[in-house]
Amino acid sequence: MAVPPNYCDLGKAARDVFNKGYGFGMVKIDLKTKSSSGVEFSTSGHSNTDTGKASGHLETKYKILPYGLTFTQKWNTDNTLGTEITLEDKLAEGLKVTLDTLFVPNTGKKSGKLKTSYKRECLNVGLGFELEA
Repeated sequence: MAVPPNYCDLGKAARDVFNKGYGFGMVKIDLKTKSSSGVEFSTSGHSNTDTGKASGHLETKYKILPYGLTFTQKWNTDNTLGTEITLEDKLAEGLKVTLDTLFVPNTGKKSGKLKTSYKRECLNVGLGFELEA
């Protein structure tokens, strides 16, 4: 038997047919690359042709496979810095623990989310906590 999908993922493929890649009234660019050491970089930007407002983001992902760790750093043009640390399949097989933090330097606002998911045959359970500072 296979692992059942998350409830929020049901119908995602059908929604993506109409939403992903079709920005009416928008100009979008997405770039992804990977370094020789395995570090992944992705950047994207979009501009609304009606309002002229433009925004973008930069993301860097480091994977340390022997320890099951993934570090993701994000920055966007709204001056929001995000860090995500994920530990997968090391505490228990099928268990994924993620700490997702957000920092806004202009306001000093800090927040975070601790998310867990456990996926096994015939079971898919998730639990999350929000942290505010």
